[in-house]
Amino acid sequence: MNLSYLFDAAHWDPTLSGGIPQLILSHLGYVALALLIGTVIALPAGLYIGHTGRGSFLAINAGNAGRSLPTLGLLMLMVTLLGLGLTPVLIALSVLVIPPVLTSAYAGMRSLDQRVVDAARGMGMRPWQVLTRVELPMALPVLMSGFRSAALQVVATATVAAAVGLSGLGRLLIDGLAVNDYSRVLAGAIVVAVLAVGLDLLLALVQRWVVSPGLNPSPKGPS
Repeated sequence: MNLSYLFDAAHWDPTLSGGIPQLILSHLGYVALALLIGTVIALPAGLYIGHTGRGSFLAINAGNAGRSLPTLGLLMLMVTLLGLGLTPVLIALSVLVIPPVLTSAYAGMRSLDQRVVDAARGMGMRPWQVLTRVELPMALPVLMSGFRSAALQVVATATVAAAVGLSGLGRLLIDGLAVNDYSRVLAGAIVVAVLAVGLDLLLALVQRWVVSPGLNPSPKGPS
């Protein structure tokens, strides 16, 4: 296993254009934008469907549709329609985000203990107060699991940006394959994998911070 490219200090120079640090920043930029766009679209829709029960078929089938959609094929279609640039990449990546966020928001809302929700209404809370102060905090564990799943998918798939001439860690894969430099390809694969694991661990810490301890499943003790 040739790791010479990965451990070459010259490739880790943060001032070097095309160096690994700058590629990581570009990659994370695509991920952050796609997560933001997809969440803004999917989260309100999922909360509404889960809260009202209307359009539940959309939330139930969205997950299967998202898993079967070929991201590279969608990206090529968007490039054909819109031309090269950042927009086709963001559309393709945002489509990956929508199904897990939508389905987790719906599932989180439908899994709530209705007795608690009814008690909140009985205390005189307005509908928006019930949603923001009771339903949404109780649904956070499921919501966060969907968001973490979406983040992992996008981190792994954002390498397709290099296929249309953009930056990001996909450059290591595309450029490495173009010149048969498999050390560079291996370096790209390792950095993407480490980045995905690191982001998931970070989101797990965020989940522990934002979710009430009483809502986080505790590990079972010995029987």
